[in-house]
Amino acid sequence: MTRVLSGAVLLGIAVAVVWWAPDALFLLVAELLLVLACREYVGLARATRLQLPAVLSTVAAAVACATFTRLVANWPLAISLDVVLLASFLTLGAYELLVWRPGTDAVASAAAAALPLLYLGVPLGSMIAIRELRGPQVLFLMMLTVFMSDTAQYYSGRAFGRHPLAPAISPKKTIEGAVGGFIFGAIFLTVVGAWWLPDVPAAGRVVIGVAIVMAGIAGDLFESMLKRSAGVKDSSALIPGHGGILDRIDALLFAAPLYYIVLKYV
Repeated sequence: MTRVLSGAVLLGIAVAVVWWAPDALFLLVAELLLVLACREYVGLARATRLQLPAVLSTVAAAVACATFTRLVANWPLAISLDVVLLASFLTLGAYELLVWRPGTDAVASAAAAALPLLYLGVPLGSMIAIRELRGPQVLFLMMLTVFMSDTAQYYSGRAFGRHPLAPAISPKKTIEGAVGGFIFGAIFLTVVGAWWLPDVPAAGRVVIGVAIVMAGIAGDLFESMLKRSAGVKDSSALIPGHGGILDRIDALLFAAPLYYIVLKYV
């Protein structure tokens, strides 16, 4: 019951924010999610004995996320994403030089410090840009496709699952479940996209649907890999019955950048 109630609350908040929130409020919510997700990521990294600058990494990711919105782009002193990437590289690199001690893994620590910028900042920024460029319905289409695929994977896996998809990372995921996710996710985006993505032909919507499902599965497995490396079941206990923020948005973190690239450039 706790899982159902918290899930219903999360769904209601997501619908309200995506459809009706002003751009400034949507940016604020995205940044809040980013800060909470960074906190969970730092916990996972430290569980593997990696030390990283939590504040610096979070600030770099938050600034990168903000560069995707028109609200920041219109500022007199607006900072572009390439400047943020360069400044973050210099800042985090300088920090590692100051704190490194013999006997610690400099490569792993430096990589862990920089990852939130790409793993959290850019994907959440992509979602902001998608909403501003194409409207809330286009963003919601991707989110619903990922949700539909996840649901189909779960029930297809329970009904037909026999062959593990990635046993070393997530033993319960099966190839049969993934196939179900591909089928239902692609069908959903193709059908609903006729209304919400009408400028893309049906064949293109099928391809986009398959690509989103593929990216979503990869994002799910990537976060599972982080948790398995840290020896934990959930990224946190923030959401009753659902784990943490990373557990809820893991698939979107890989799907959103791909969706953004396709919509903007392809």
